[in-house]
Amino acid sequence: MPSEGINFAENDKLFTIDELTKLSQILVDQGINKIRITGGEPFVRKDLMVLLRNLSKMDGLDDISITTNATVIGPYIDELKTLGIKNLNISMDAITKETFKKITRRDQYDTVYENIIKLITEGFNVRINFIALDGQNTDDIIPMLDLAKHHNVCVRYLEEMPFNGGTKSFEAITWDYKRILEHIADKYPDYYQLESPKTSTSVNYKIPGFVGSFGVIPSFTRTFCGSCNRLRISATGDVITCLYAKASNNLITAMRSDNSEEKVKENILKAVGNRAKTGFEAQEKYKGVFSNSMTSIGG
Repeated sequence: MPSEGINFAENDKLFTIDELTKLSQILVDQGINKIRITGGEPFVRKDLMVLLRNLSKMDGLDDISITTNATVIGPYIDELKTLGIKNLNISMDAITKETFKKITRRDQYDTVYENIIKLITEGFNVRINFIALDGQNTDDIIPMLDLAKHHNVCVRYLEEMPFNGGTKSFEAITWDYKRILEHIADKYPDYYQLESPKTSTSVNYKIPGFVGSFGVIPSFTRTFCGSCNRLRISATGDVITCLYAKASNNLITAMRSDNSEEKVKENILKAVGNRAKTGFEAQEKYKGVFSNSMTSIGG
């Protein structure tokens, strides 16, 4: 969340839970078998569990995943387990309390850490997403690995991306995935690469003697573009085929019109058919600085 905040959308500009359920069913009918709920923070939406219950009953949907900051997930952990929703990405950019507070501007470290440990203990597939921010949290890169040393968790290090409300110019980054790996190799030179799914955005590794694993996501370098199969739909209906691309169209009007199912299908197929081949090609069409925040487009 940018320090100056963001302009929140009006409720009537957001999908309702019924609309999100219908949209999900349309996507699953078109062959989508994995849906990830992101944010902002998904659990600030008080009716989120209604959507998750609906998704858990959807034939053809093999994987329901959630990206969360783990601040308010506590009361829902038991039901998530009951629903079979076990794949969670936790956004956490520091493992030391002082750095965590400085980056998040919130004093919720203990809550987040306790929820992470509970999720791991309860058998959830937990992945920690840690964005390497030059001059802010890179001293925590190695200490964060202690989570993977003692727990069955994957700590994933992401390159910084140019989505911060346009308050900073990005020509290059200091901590790209190669430097992150070199930094880890200084401490653990005997790590080795694990096999990952072809469509994975992360390259994953194991350190001998560690219970868990770690990975790197080249989100700025974009080495995974050739195998990317993701489609992003924002809470306000924007269809985004690449994080570096502008929204190609909006589904809210289509969803609320007559013959909505066919119109939604048509819009989605058009967006996928016109997607850029790479993030670099997508970015060429995006004139100037990225003025939007990752908060508004889903992490």
